[in-house]
Amino acid sequence: MHPYDYADTTFPAYEPGDPRPPRRSRRPVVIAVGALLALLLVPVAVDRYATARVESRTAEAFQEGMRTPSAPEIHVRGFPVLTQLAAGTLRHVDITAHDIPASDTTGPLPVSELSLRLEELKKSDDDTEALARSAEATALLSYPDVSDALGPEISRGSRPDQVRASVLLPTGDVTVAATLSVLSGNRIAFKDFQVTGGLLPEVGRVALSRVFERPIQLRNLPQGMRLRSVTTTESGLVARLSGQSVTFRSDDDSRGDAVRDSVRGDSSYGNA
Repeated sequence: MHPYDYADTTFPAYEPGDPRPPRRSRRPVVIAVGALLALLLVPVAVDRYATARVESRTAEAFQEGMRTPSAPEIHVRGFPVLTQLAAGTLRHVDITAHDIPASDTTGPLPVSELSLRLEELKKSDDDTEALARSAEATALLSYPDVSDALGPEISRGSRPDQVRASVLLPTGDVTVAATLSVLSGNRIAFKDFQVTGGLLPEVGRVALSRVFERPIQLRNLPQGMRLRSVTTTESGLVARLSGQSVTFRSDDDSRGDAVRDSVRGDSSYGNA
């Protein structure tokens, strides 16, 4: 036997030109990526579930507080919501409510639509109120509702701050115009009453003057909201309001429970 023959039995033959590297399993990489996605998606899903729950509870609380026929649309903004619930304060809440009834039977003027943007909404210490650090709102008052409140048929005037009233008299149709203005106490006044079409007898002029001399008041609004301006659109009067330390109050214990849960969340949030 040749002294170097053992080398052929100990080492594999080298084959130049075989570029294939040894195969490595990709399964650990797939598992790691899947685990990472689960860690990212599960908290998001839990937070979205908590958001849906708090929006539902907030809608219930505001429906009871404002006595609307249907629950308002609620959108809690900001992520994550779970940390906001833990702190007891919702940073940004948007509310859109419809058909808010008037609380005064002597001259009711319901609000067709109320859009609220609340900042830093939290519950009061006694769980019967919801408090917002600041709020901005837009209220739509339909022309049929304004007409019912005043008497004459009200429609849009020739200017953004003007309304037109139509009156049917035995002598023919008469149209008059009045300018909108804002008074304290969330009241809308009608000034500069003038006849713009037709012939209005003096007795009719006196009667209409008395109608327009009486302001209409916005009621059943959150405490702390102040009327800033009012303009006309094709659909009705648009009133813009804002306020600081705005209070949404409930009148009984059941409403207090809804208010409390809306800004704190019930036990299911913590278990989600």
